[in-house]
Amino acid sequence: MRAITIESPPDDVARTAGGKGRNLYELSGKGIDVPRWAVVGLGVFQEFLDALDASGRIEALLAEVTPDTAGRVAGQLAELIESGELTGQAASVVEDAYAQAGCGRVAVRSSGAEEDGAQLSFAGQFATSLNVCGIDEVKVHVKKCWASLFCERSMLYRLRHGLPLRGAGIAVVVQEMVAAERSGVLFTADPVSGNRQRFVVSSVYGLGEGLVSGAIDADTVTLDAATGAVADTVLGDKHERYHAAAAGSGYEISEVPQAEREKLSLTPKELAQLHEAGARIQAVFGSPQDIEWAFAGESLWILQARPITALPDHVEPPDGSEPSDGARGPDEGELRIWDNANIVESFSGIVSPLTFSFAAHVYGKVYENYARALRVPRAGLREIEEWAPNMLGYFHGRVYYNLLNWYRMVRIAPLYQLNRKVLEVAIGVEEELDDTMAEAIHPYTVASLRDRLARARTTAVFVHRFLTMNRSVERFMAYFYAAYQEFDNVDYDALDGQDVYRRFRSLEKDLLEKWGPMQTLDAAILWSIGGLALLNRRWLPEAPEWLTWSAASPGPQVESIEPARALARLAATVRADPELDRLIRETPAEETHEALRQNGRTEFLAALEEYVAAYGYRSLDELKLEVPDLREDPSTLFAMVRTALSEVDADPGQKADAYLDAHLRGPRRLVYDVVRRKAQSSLYNRERLRFCRTRAFGSAKRMLRAMGRDLARTKALDHWNDVFFLRLDEVRGAYEGTTGHTGLRSLVELRKRQQAESEKLSAPSRFRTRGAPYGRGNLERAGFTDGPLARTGVQELRGTPCCPGIVEARAVVTDTPVDVDGGVLVTYRTDPGWVAALPSASALVIERGSPLTHVAIVARELGIPTVVQVKGLMRELETGMRVRVDGATGSVRILADADTGTGGDTGTDAETGAAAATDNTTGRPV
Repeated sequence: MRAITIESPPDDVARTAGGKGRNLYELSGKGIDVPRWAVVGLGVFQEFLDALDASGRIEALLAEVTPDTAGRVAGQLAELIESGELTGQAASVVEDAYAQAGCGRVAVRSSGAEEDGAQLSFAGQFATSLNVCGIDEVKVHVKKCWASLFCERSMLYRLRHGLPLRGAGIAVVVQEMVAAERSGVLFTADPVSGNRQRFVVSSVYGLGEGLVSGAIDADTVTLDAATGAVADTVLGDKHERYHAAAAGSGYEISEVPQAEREKLSLTPKELAQLHEAGARIQAVFGSPQDIEWAFAGESLWILQARPITALPDHVEPPDGSEPSDGARGPDEGELRIWDNANIVESFSGIVSPLTFSFAAHVYGKVYENYARALRVPRAGLREIEEWAPNMLGYFHGRVYYNLLNWYRMVRIAPLYQLNRKVLEVAIGVEEELDDTMAEAIHPYTVASLRDRLARARTTAVFVHRFLTMNRSVERFMAYFYAAYQEFDNVDYDALDGQDVYRRFRSLEKDLLEKWGPMQTLDAAILWSIGGLALLNRRWLPEAPEWLTWSAASPGPQVESIEPARALARLAATVRADPELDRLIRETPAEETHEALRQNGRTEFLAALEEYVAAYGYRSLDELKLEVPDLREDPSTLFAMVRTALSEVDADPGQKADAYLDAHLRGPRRLVYDVVRRKAQSSLYNRERLRFCRTRAFGSAKRMLRAMGRDLARTKALDHWNDVFFLRLDEVRGAYEGTTGHTGLRSLVELRKRQQAESEKLSAPSRFRTRGAPYGRGNLERAGFTDGPLARTGVQELRGTPCCPGIVEARAVVTDTPVDVDGGVLVTYRTDPGWVAALPSASALVIERGSPLTHVAIVARELGIPTVVQVKGLMRELETGMRVRVDGATGSVRILADADTGTGGDTGTDAETGAAAATDNTTGRPV
């Protein structure tokens, strides 16, 4: 018999670790920072009790318990248990638990089998001892915990709730003590009012014993649950500090200096850490939690967590009145949810006003035309036209999905329940929408029988388009490329600005109207991917999570992989020629073209020109109008060549085939393959259409730049690229006569100042607003803050697995694609321009995005283990850390810190690059 640890089987933990032990096991398994711990299980207690009570004395005493005798019986039972001798096996388990907790100062906590339940918590019923030092003291306090099962409080609690007095037993947690500088309790709902939109933090200096016992008046801070913004602060007196005794077990109490008493015991950064930890822990357990925590230095440690029991459903305003319109609270007004999800793949970081307004216009028009193509009734179209132009939001220069409108758009097609779930994975939202809220969302009103008949017609049209999608895509592609040639083969700088504007309007009309019906393809992807996921759950319940995405892989013929392969061929040419390799590597990018020309490298320059001609529209941030493409600035191509290594031609579909061949046969396999082919063709077609989108944006980019030069020639702007600080309607107005030229300069200067301020801010990935988004403190509560957030020290992160394989290598954390030399490419987001860096990476880890983002699809085609949607990735990882990436489970574990060579695992070396070992399931480094 051994102590229970994080390595123990889950069934053993569930059966014998008690409430606190089970919760610590869950927290540790989810990567929450918990001090080292082990549990002396229920079986050890039972063996001790059986050996102690051979005469039946305990049962006889329990038979005497009434509300009047509980105190006397509790004293007798405590004396009996605490004076009992531990058997050799029980002593061995306690010693093992102490060793697992570090053999230093520990907390010894009771962990009742019925403790921390959803209905009855037994909070405060059992014993806890802090700062216990030495194995002999640990054994004494383990017996005190066992005795507390029969304490007066516990027996009265059981009598009151009609429970058997002996109960289901008690385990004991032995947990490493944290040298806490501040500690306290975090409730992820207001325990008094029941408000689930609030977190409540209580904090004191030193150990939390003074707070738990009620001896110290703590600070209390109320946080907005969604954003972490401070809603209210009450400063406690905090006159005393509990801290570990200088020698031996126990704690001492000292006076807190007046200066410290008069200020809040937590910093804004620490409150942000607590908010994030609370949100993660609530997500782990799926209900509001009562969390004990401690700060030691900058590290936040979670000591334990339990459900908040008996939480009120709601509480009326204290005076029973409703707030007036002029004093609406932060929880009133229209709710909007903003999430940057995989929109950061297209529009990362600070985005110009022109790019945002153009993108918002395109999204709105495309989805309006999508609704028309599905023959939504006229009244429904009027409703859609109200919200479709607002698919995106723009906050401090960043672009966000206006998420509820995306759910409305998805509901235009049938099978909403399935589609919305797949949408959440496909675009990589940070959290799923509550079912109740999701069901309340509709794209337009369906009230009468006539409305329902019209809805049925829309469904029939959609099904027809779904079944004929491949033919529709081929027709659109033929039309698009004919139109694209007309728009692309024009020297717009040589035209008059008014003529350029006229052609820009023609581009909008010709393409946006045709593009709308193609959005049926997005719904087809949701249908087919959702169908695969359902079949996996029903027929392959043990299948790995990556199977759905690998099975749907469109295959190596997908067009989007061609630029990566072309770059790999260019890189192979460079490596085969040492002098050419030296020129490319050592010459600054902006000087490389001239250096190649002077060295007579005409053949290689011709190959570069061919690449630009074929893929010049592909570049980093290619959809941002303010970023030049390769045709305008070919110097960036040389940086891309440096990052491109040899081609990797793996097909993740082969892994899916192998798994399916082993686990699915007969008629089920035939049905599965039909759905799979539809998913593959849908993704293949989507990648083709995305190439078209990039080309269309490229043409619009050239036109708008030409209009900027025209406005600069007419002195409306000081410089041509000031056009990016105008909105699309303002550029239109300059040519339609609705925007005065004389005011554009001052508008540009104002927006330049605003952008400079916005660049200083760290932006949240997801937040909510009520009412007017820019008013009533919405953005302040959202968490737009100065400077980056500090590391929390977590050792393991979890995300969505995209491509299987295990890699242990050096992390390269970057916001631009670079040659990672066999390391793990770690980034917040990607865009199609990142494909050039993929062949040099042993693994890819992305904080945002989704399994269906462009780079994730290409990574799967290259066989690169990939994990996306890893929350907190960029905060926790640094270049040089050694990490272990498991693309099948979505785990990203820090093995060693940068430079120091220390970390969560001690059995790995800290050399850079990929390790020598290989995962024989992937053939890739591990």
